[in-house]
Amino acid sequence: MTSSLFSRRWQVVKVASEQLEFRGISVGHLGMYFEELGGKQITEGFPIVYQGENWSGEILGEEEISFTSVFKVNAVVIRFTAEDGTDLDELIKRYRYKTTRIGG
Repeated sequence: MTSSLFSRRWQVVKVASEQLEFRGISVGHLGMYFEELGGKQITEGFPIVYQGENWSGEILGEEEISFTSVFKVNAVVIRFTAEDGTDLDELIKRYRYKTTRIGG
């Protein structure tokens, strides 16, 4: 009778994540911004996952918010994940720059 020994190597990976809500911007545009930052779309339906180098973004869902019976906007929740807090901060900074709207 022989016995075999299997060794498993477990690696703990610390990640940083943050969830934000964006209003008034279409899901299509929000996905396009991930692609402009170098992400590749991994899934088709919610959650829509984009994978970049050392980061990922997930468009978790969309809902319509009514401020009045006439004034309605969409609200999209996005989760940003990166290998560390510094990378996460940089990802969110670059993403928010793309979502900035100047009113007039």
